[in-house]
Amino acid sequence: MTTAAVAAAALAAPADGAGPDGPAPGDPAYTARDAQNIADAYGRITGPGGQLQNPAYLPALVQAATERGVAQLLAQAARPGHPAITPGNVFPGWNVGNPLRAGWVGTRGEARPVSFTNRYGALLQGHVWRPLPGAHDPYTGRRLRPPYPGVVITEGSVQGSEGMYEWLAEDLAERGYVVLTYDVQSQGTSETLPHQDSPLHQDALPFCNPFAAPEDGEMLGCPGVPSQQLSNFVVGTEDALDFFTSRRNPYRRSLDLSPDPHPFTPGRTTRIAIIGHSMGAAAVSKVQGTDDRVAAVVALDKLAGPGSGGALDGTGNVPTVPALAVQSEYGFTVTPWTLAGGSSLTPSPSPDGPDPHRERATGYDAWRAAGVDSMLVVPRASTHLEYTDIPLVLPASRYGQALTSVYVQRWLGHYLQHAPAKALLAPSFRYLEPAGGGDWRTVRLDRDANLSFYYCSAYGFHADGGLEQNGDITGVGC
Repeated sequence: MTTAAVAAAALAAPADGAGPDGPAPGDPAYTARDAQNIADAYGRITGPGGQLQNPAYLPALVQAATERGVAQLLAQAARPGHPAITPGNVFPGWNVGNPLRAGWVGTRGEARPVSFTNRYGALLQGHVWRPLPGAHDPYTGRRLRPPYPGVVITEGSVQGSEGMYEWLAEDLAERGYVVLTYDVQSQGTSETLPHQDSPLHQDALPFCNPFAAPEDGEMLGCPGVPSQQLSNFVVGTEDALDFFTSRRNPYRRSLDLSPDPHPFTPGRTTRIAIIGHSMGAAAVSKVQGTDDRVAAVVALDKLAGPGSGGALDGTGNVPTVPALAVQSEYGFTVTPWTLAGGSSLTPSPSPDGPDPHRERATGYDAWRAAGVDSMLVVPRASTHLEYTDIPLVLPASRYGQALTSVYVQRWLGHYLQHAPAKALLAPSFRYLEPAGGGDWRTVRLDRDANLSFYYCSAYGFHADGGLEQNGDITGVGC
């Protein structure tokens, strides 16, 4: 597919009638527009240049999945005392990410595998990413010089794995960041069980007694098991930050640990951001309020404010540092507009149509009420799987991931590197997308055509000495 074709597809506007002046719920035109939106929610697989439309994708997938699967099995055999009993470690292709990105390491950036133990003695696996020595920013041509700001990415639950998030780590690293990706305990290639004598006897066999009582003097229960619990992701984020800022980080000398002389949040002088998806988003929403090493946060479906409730409970979260929330129209499944009530993760009837405020309520409104800089972005036709690279299964839009990367780059550029905030309000963007075989193509994204016409995308942040605020970027009516 030519660059021009990719650009044209990205700039194409949604069906007629977007915004408050469009057709009303129940009108045939409204239903037709909704049907197109549902089809577009599978665009990563079926859209122009998508997985089934790019002839380079399937051969690259077979090769990358085989290579990664074999490498993971050999690595597991080398550490029999730290078993990772997970789909990401056992099933070929689960942890492969986007195979079109093969070759990034060594040509566009560097990566090193790392491992560290969490507070329960479980061995966590990950990678640290950074720019190539002497590299130039692929967008601006600016020479990149260390030390660099830092980013820690915490994956989503339901057996999310590190490889699914390499796209964002690579996009950030080649723009001048040191990035840590890792698997929380019981997911991906990280160890499933804790160790009884953690962390002093890490070579002991993994053990936990689910029936132990505190007076037994044993480890109570099985910390970190199962993985599907918020505390597991909070612990993972905090322990990952410990490793990332320690001398065990092989790229620590490239990491900028000097105090920021002009911090956006009083008392938070670092240049480190945390990013999380799904349960990881709920975790970073908590950690940003309590860990002084965090200067900015990005939550990928969804930012959790105080008492947001539900599966991604935000009870006790305190809006503290600037937060970017990128949130989705749909959850794991794609449903018609008549089921847009509740939340994207727990749909319920909505006979009057989607509530434009729905995505504001989980966290963005709390940040605005607290007067902390924040931004809410809802990509059009987006699903909960937008932020994970998964081959050929599960819905995701064609350009939601690209739009997300652009906003994350610009958010961190403003809050970690003090780039002008106006870049966040641009009406169009340029994104470099892998096409396979080492070919990277320019995609041009029209902002309004790629943001939801159902739900608000909004912002409120300080720029040029004052607060710039607009609760309705695209005219949805909120």
